[in-house]
Amino acid sequence: MPQSGPTMNGSEIFFECLRRENVEYIFGYPGGALLKVYETLYDVEDIKHILVRHEQGATHMAEGYARATGRPGVVLVTSGPGATNTVTGITNAYMDSSPMVIFTGQVPSSLIGNDAFQEADIVGITRPITKHNFLVKDVRELASTIQKAFFLATNGRPGPVLVDMPKDILNASCTFEWPESVDIRGFKPTIKCHQNQIEKAAHKIAEAKRPLLYIGGGVISAEASEELRKLAIELDIPVTMTLQGLGAFPASHPLSMGMLGMHGTYWANQAVNKCDLLIAVGARFDDRVTGRVDTFAPQAYKIHNDIDPTNVDKNVKVDLPIVGDAKNFLAGLLEAMPEKREKHDAWHAEIRQWQEQCPMTYTVEEGSLKTEFVIDQVSRQTEGNAVVVTDVGQHQMWTSQYYRFNNPRSIITSGGLGTMGYGLPAAIGAAFGITDRPVVLFCGDGGFMMNIQELVTAVHYKIPVKIFLLNNSFLGMVRQWQELFHAEKYSFTDLEASNPDFLKVVDAFGCKAMRADTPAEAEAAIRSALDYNEGPVFVEFRVVKKDMVFPMVPAGGSISDMLLERLNPKTMV
Repeated sequence: MPQSGPTMNGSEIFFECLRRENVEYIFGYPGGALLKVYETLYDVEDIKHILVRHEQGATHMAEGYARATGRPGVVLVTSGPGATNTVTGITNAYMDSSPMVIFTGQVPSSLIGNDAFQEADIVGITRPITKHNFLVKDVRELASTIQKAFFLATNGRPGPVLVDMPKDILNASCTFEWPESVDIRGFKPTIKCHQNQIEKAAHKIAEAKRPLLYIGGGVISAEASEELRKLAIELDIPVTMTLQGLGAFPASHPLSMGMLGMHGTYWANQAVNKCDLLIAVGARFDDRVTGRVDTFAPQAYKIHNDIDPTNVDKNVKVDLPIVGDAKNFLAGLLEAMPEKREKHDAWHAEIRQWQEQCPMTYTVEEGSLKTEFVIDQVSRQTEGNAVVVTDVGQHQMWTSQYYRFNNPRSIITSGGLGTMGYGLPAAIGAAFGITDRPVVLFCGDGGFMMNIQELVTAVHYKIPVKIFLLNNSFLGMVRQWQELFHAEKYSFTDLEASNPDFLKVVDAFGCKAMRADTPAEAEAAIRSALDYNEGPVFVEFRVVKKDMVFPMVPAGGSISDMLLERLNPKTMV
């Protein structure tokens, strides 16, 4: 039986539901369809509303908060353009499996479908990019709908859920009722893995001479990093991670292989190519990881564990699919392991040869500053314990290569969608959720301009995020592809003539600002920024303009064929 309470209007029900879901922050922007909600919010003290400057910023902030804390991010925006401005952020959260609940205002029910002022069919628009969405048609269904939305967002494979709330529903009243449990027909995610499948996987691992763990963001979502660490160390298996999986296994451990894929380490990709057993956990065999799928791990027996059955055999056919929670899988696997196992000494020796053959290195030149140096210095000064947020581009890949992530929920980045402009608002959201570790943002000059208005939000709320702008006056990753594969025709990627004076712009926002042009200046500026916690701090690093990210696998190529910086860039090995 549902728990009954007093009579409330829809707006009061909305906030009571958020309390019961233990919501701490709402990232929102008011508008006509939500006037009743904001009237009620005026007297709400236990839930903090963060006023963003653009609805896209609200979604990225909510996702940054969700990724940093594991709790669902909450967005509140008005109808029409307010709702449609969230589409990019919702898509980003959907592709990267981030738990979010987006509440949109809507025109009165009687006007839906009449092209009313600020009406948009946001339910229809977002159906392909949400786990589920709801249009509330009766105030008596509002509480149960909100409860279902949070349940869907956080159970199974996490993701965004949207609730569209017409203006008349928010004004109407009814007796508040809170269901004691949630039962959604057709939504029964498999948590516990099949024991026979686990035992079969354990025997395959025990027999393998060259096993490799391939770890995705699902391990972090499942809070399974400790189980992964125990399994890898106990079984002496090397671990390679996707971009979203970085930090699931500590980079400082000798078994860590770093990232695999298009800009992964040479040795991780070689290990994939030569392993005889590949254990994929919480990963979806993304094209940026696999390259040509017909050449991916060609010698390996493939085990794939994922909570989402639609991910299994979607991109790469596997030999042993195991649907279920990553935490349950990894813990069960360790318990099921036979005592007699193959040794992996020869396998580790081979990996060390690849590491020596092509180490991750960069040169430090007097009078110039490299992005790799900046990221490496931040990693050293924070000892790999910061929450690192990136925008999208070259700096994103260099961060994956040179920042040594030792903890889960330490990298927050747009992986599946590759959204420029994601970094600044996502870093602000992360900083609301994490207060005991520094939050560092690496962004490029292109992406920073896309949501620069959210700097006002950071300044207003005194958010101590460290904004490190890596300014090469180019859309760097696009320029890299133009140089390598498009006849060096730098069409509309050179920003030097159009970029503003970033220090003047940031100062106008009221943010502390610095600039560094040399390695010595960069080292000092990083130290100063990390020590400053009175609000946001901005450092512009004017880095080498035409630097490129290597190793690199060309689009459509095999991950065994990499371009290496130390060779002619147009030579494959």
